[in-house]
Amino acid sequence: MAIYKVSYVIVDGDHPGAILNQEAMPKTGERVQLGGQTFEIIEVLELVPPRGDFHYIHVTCRPIADKKRGRK
Repeated sequence: MAIYKVSYVIVDGDHPGAILNQEAMPKTGERVQLGGQTFEIIEVLELVPPRGDFHYIHVTCRPIADKKRGRK
């Protein structure tokens, strides 16, 4: 089974991002929750070729505005 080591970088926000192990490859347009906040994935890049079952992925995300509260 493949393991995706994913580095999440957040643009236009105060969130520090995260590095997570996942069983599925993230995709552009998907939403992800990090630290209680929801983000939209805007870019997915493979950092290096897979090494065995490990894939190293860089993901850029942006905050999704909370329309009820008028904030990000």
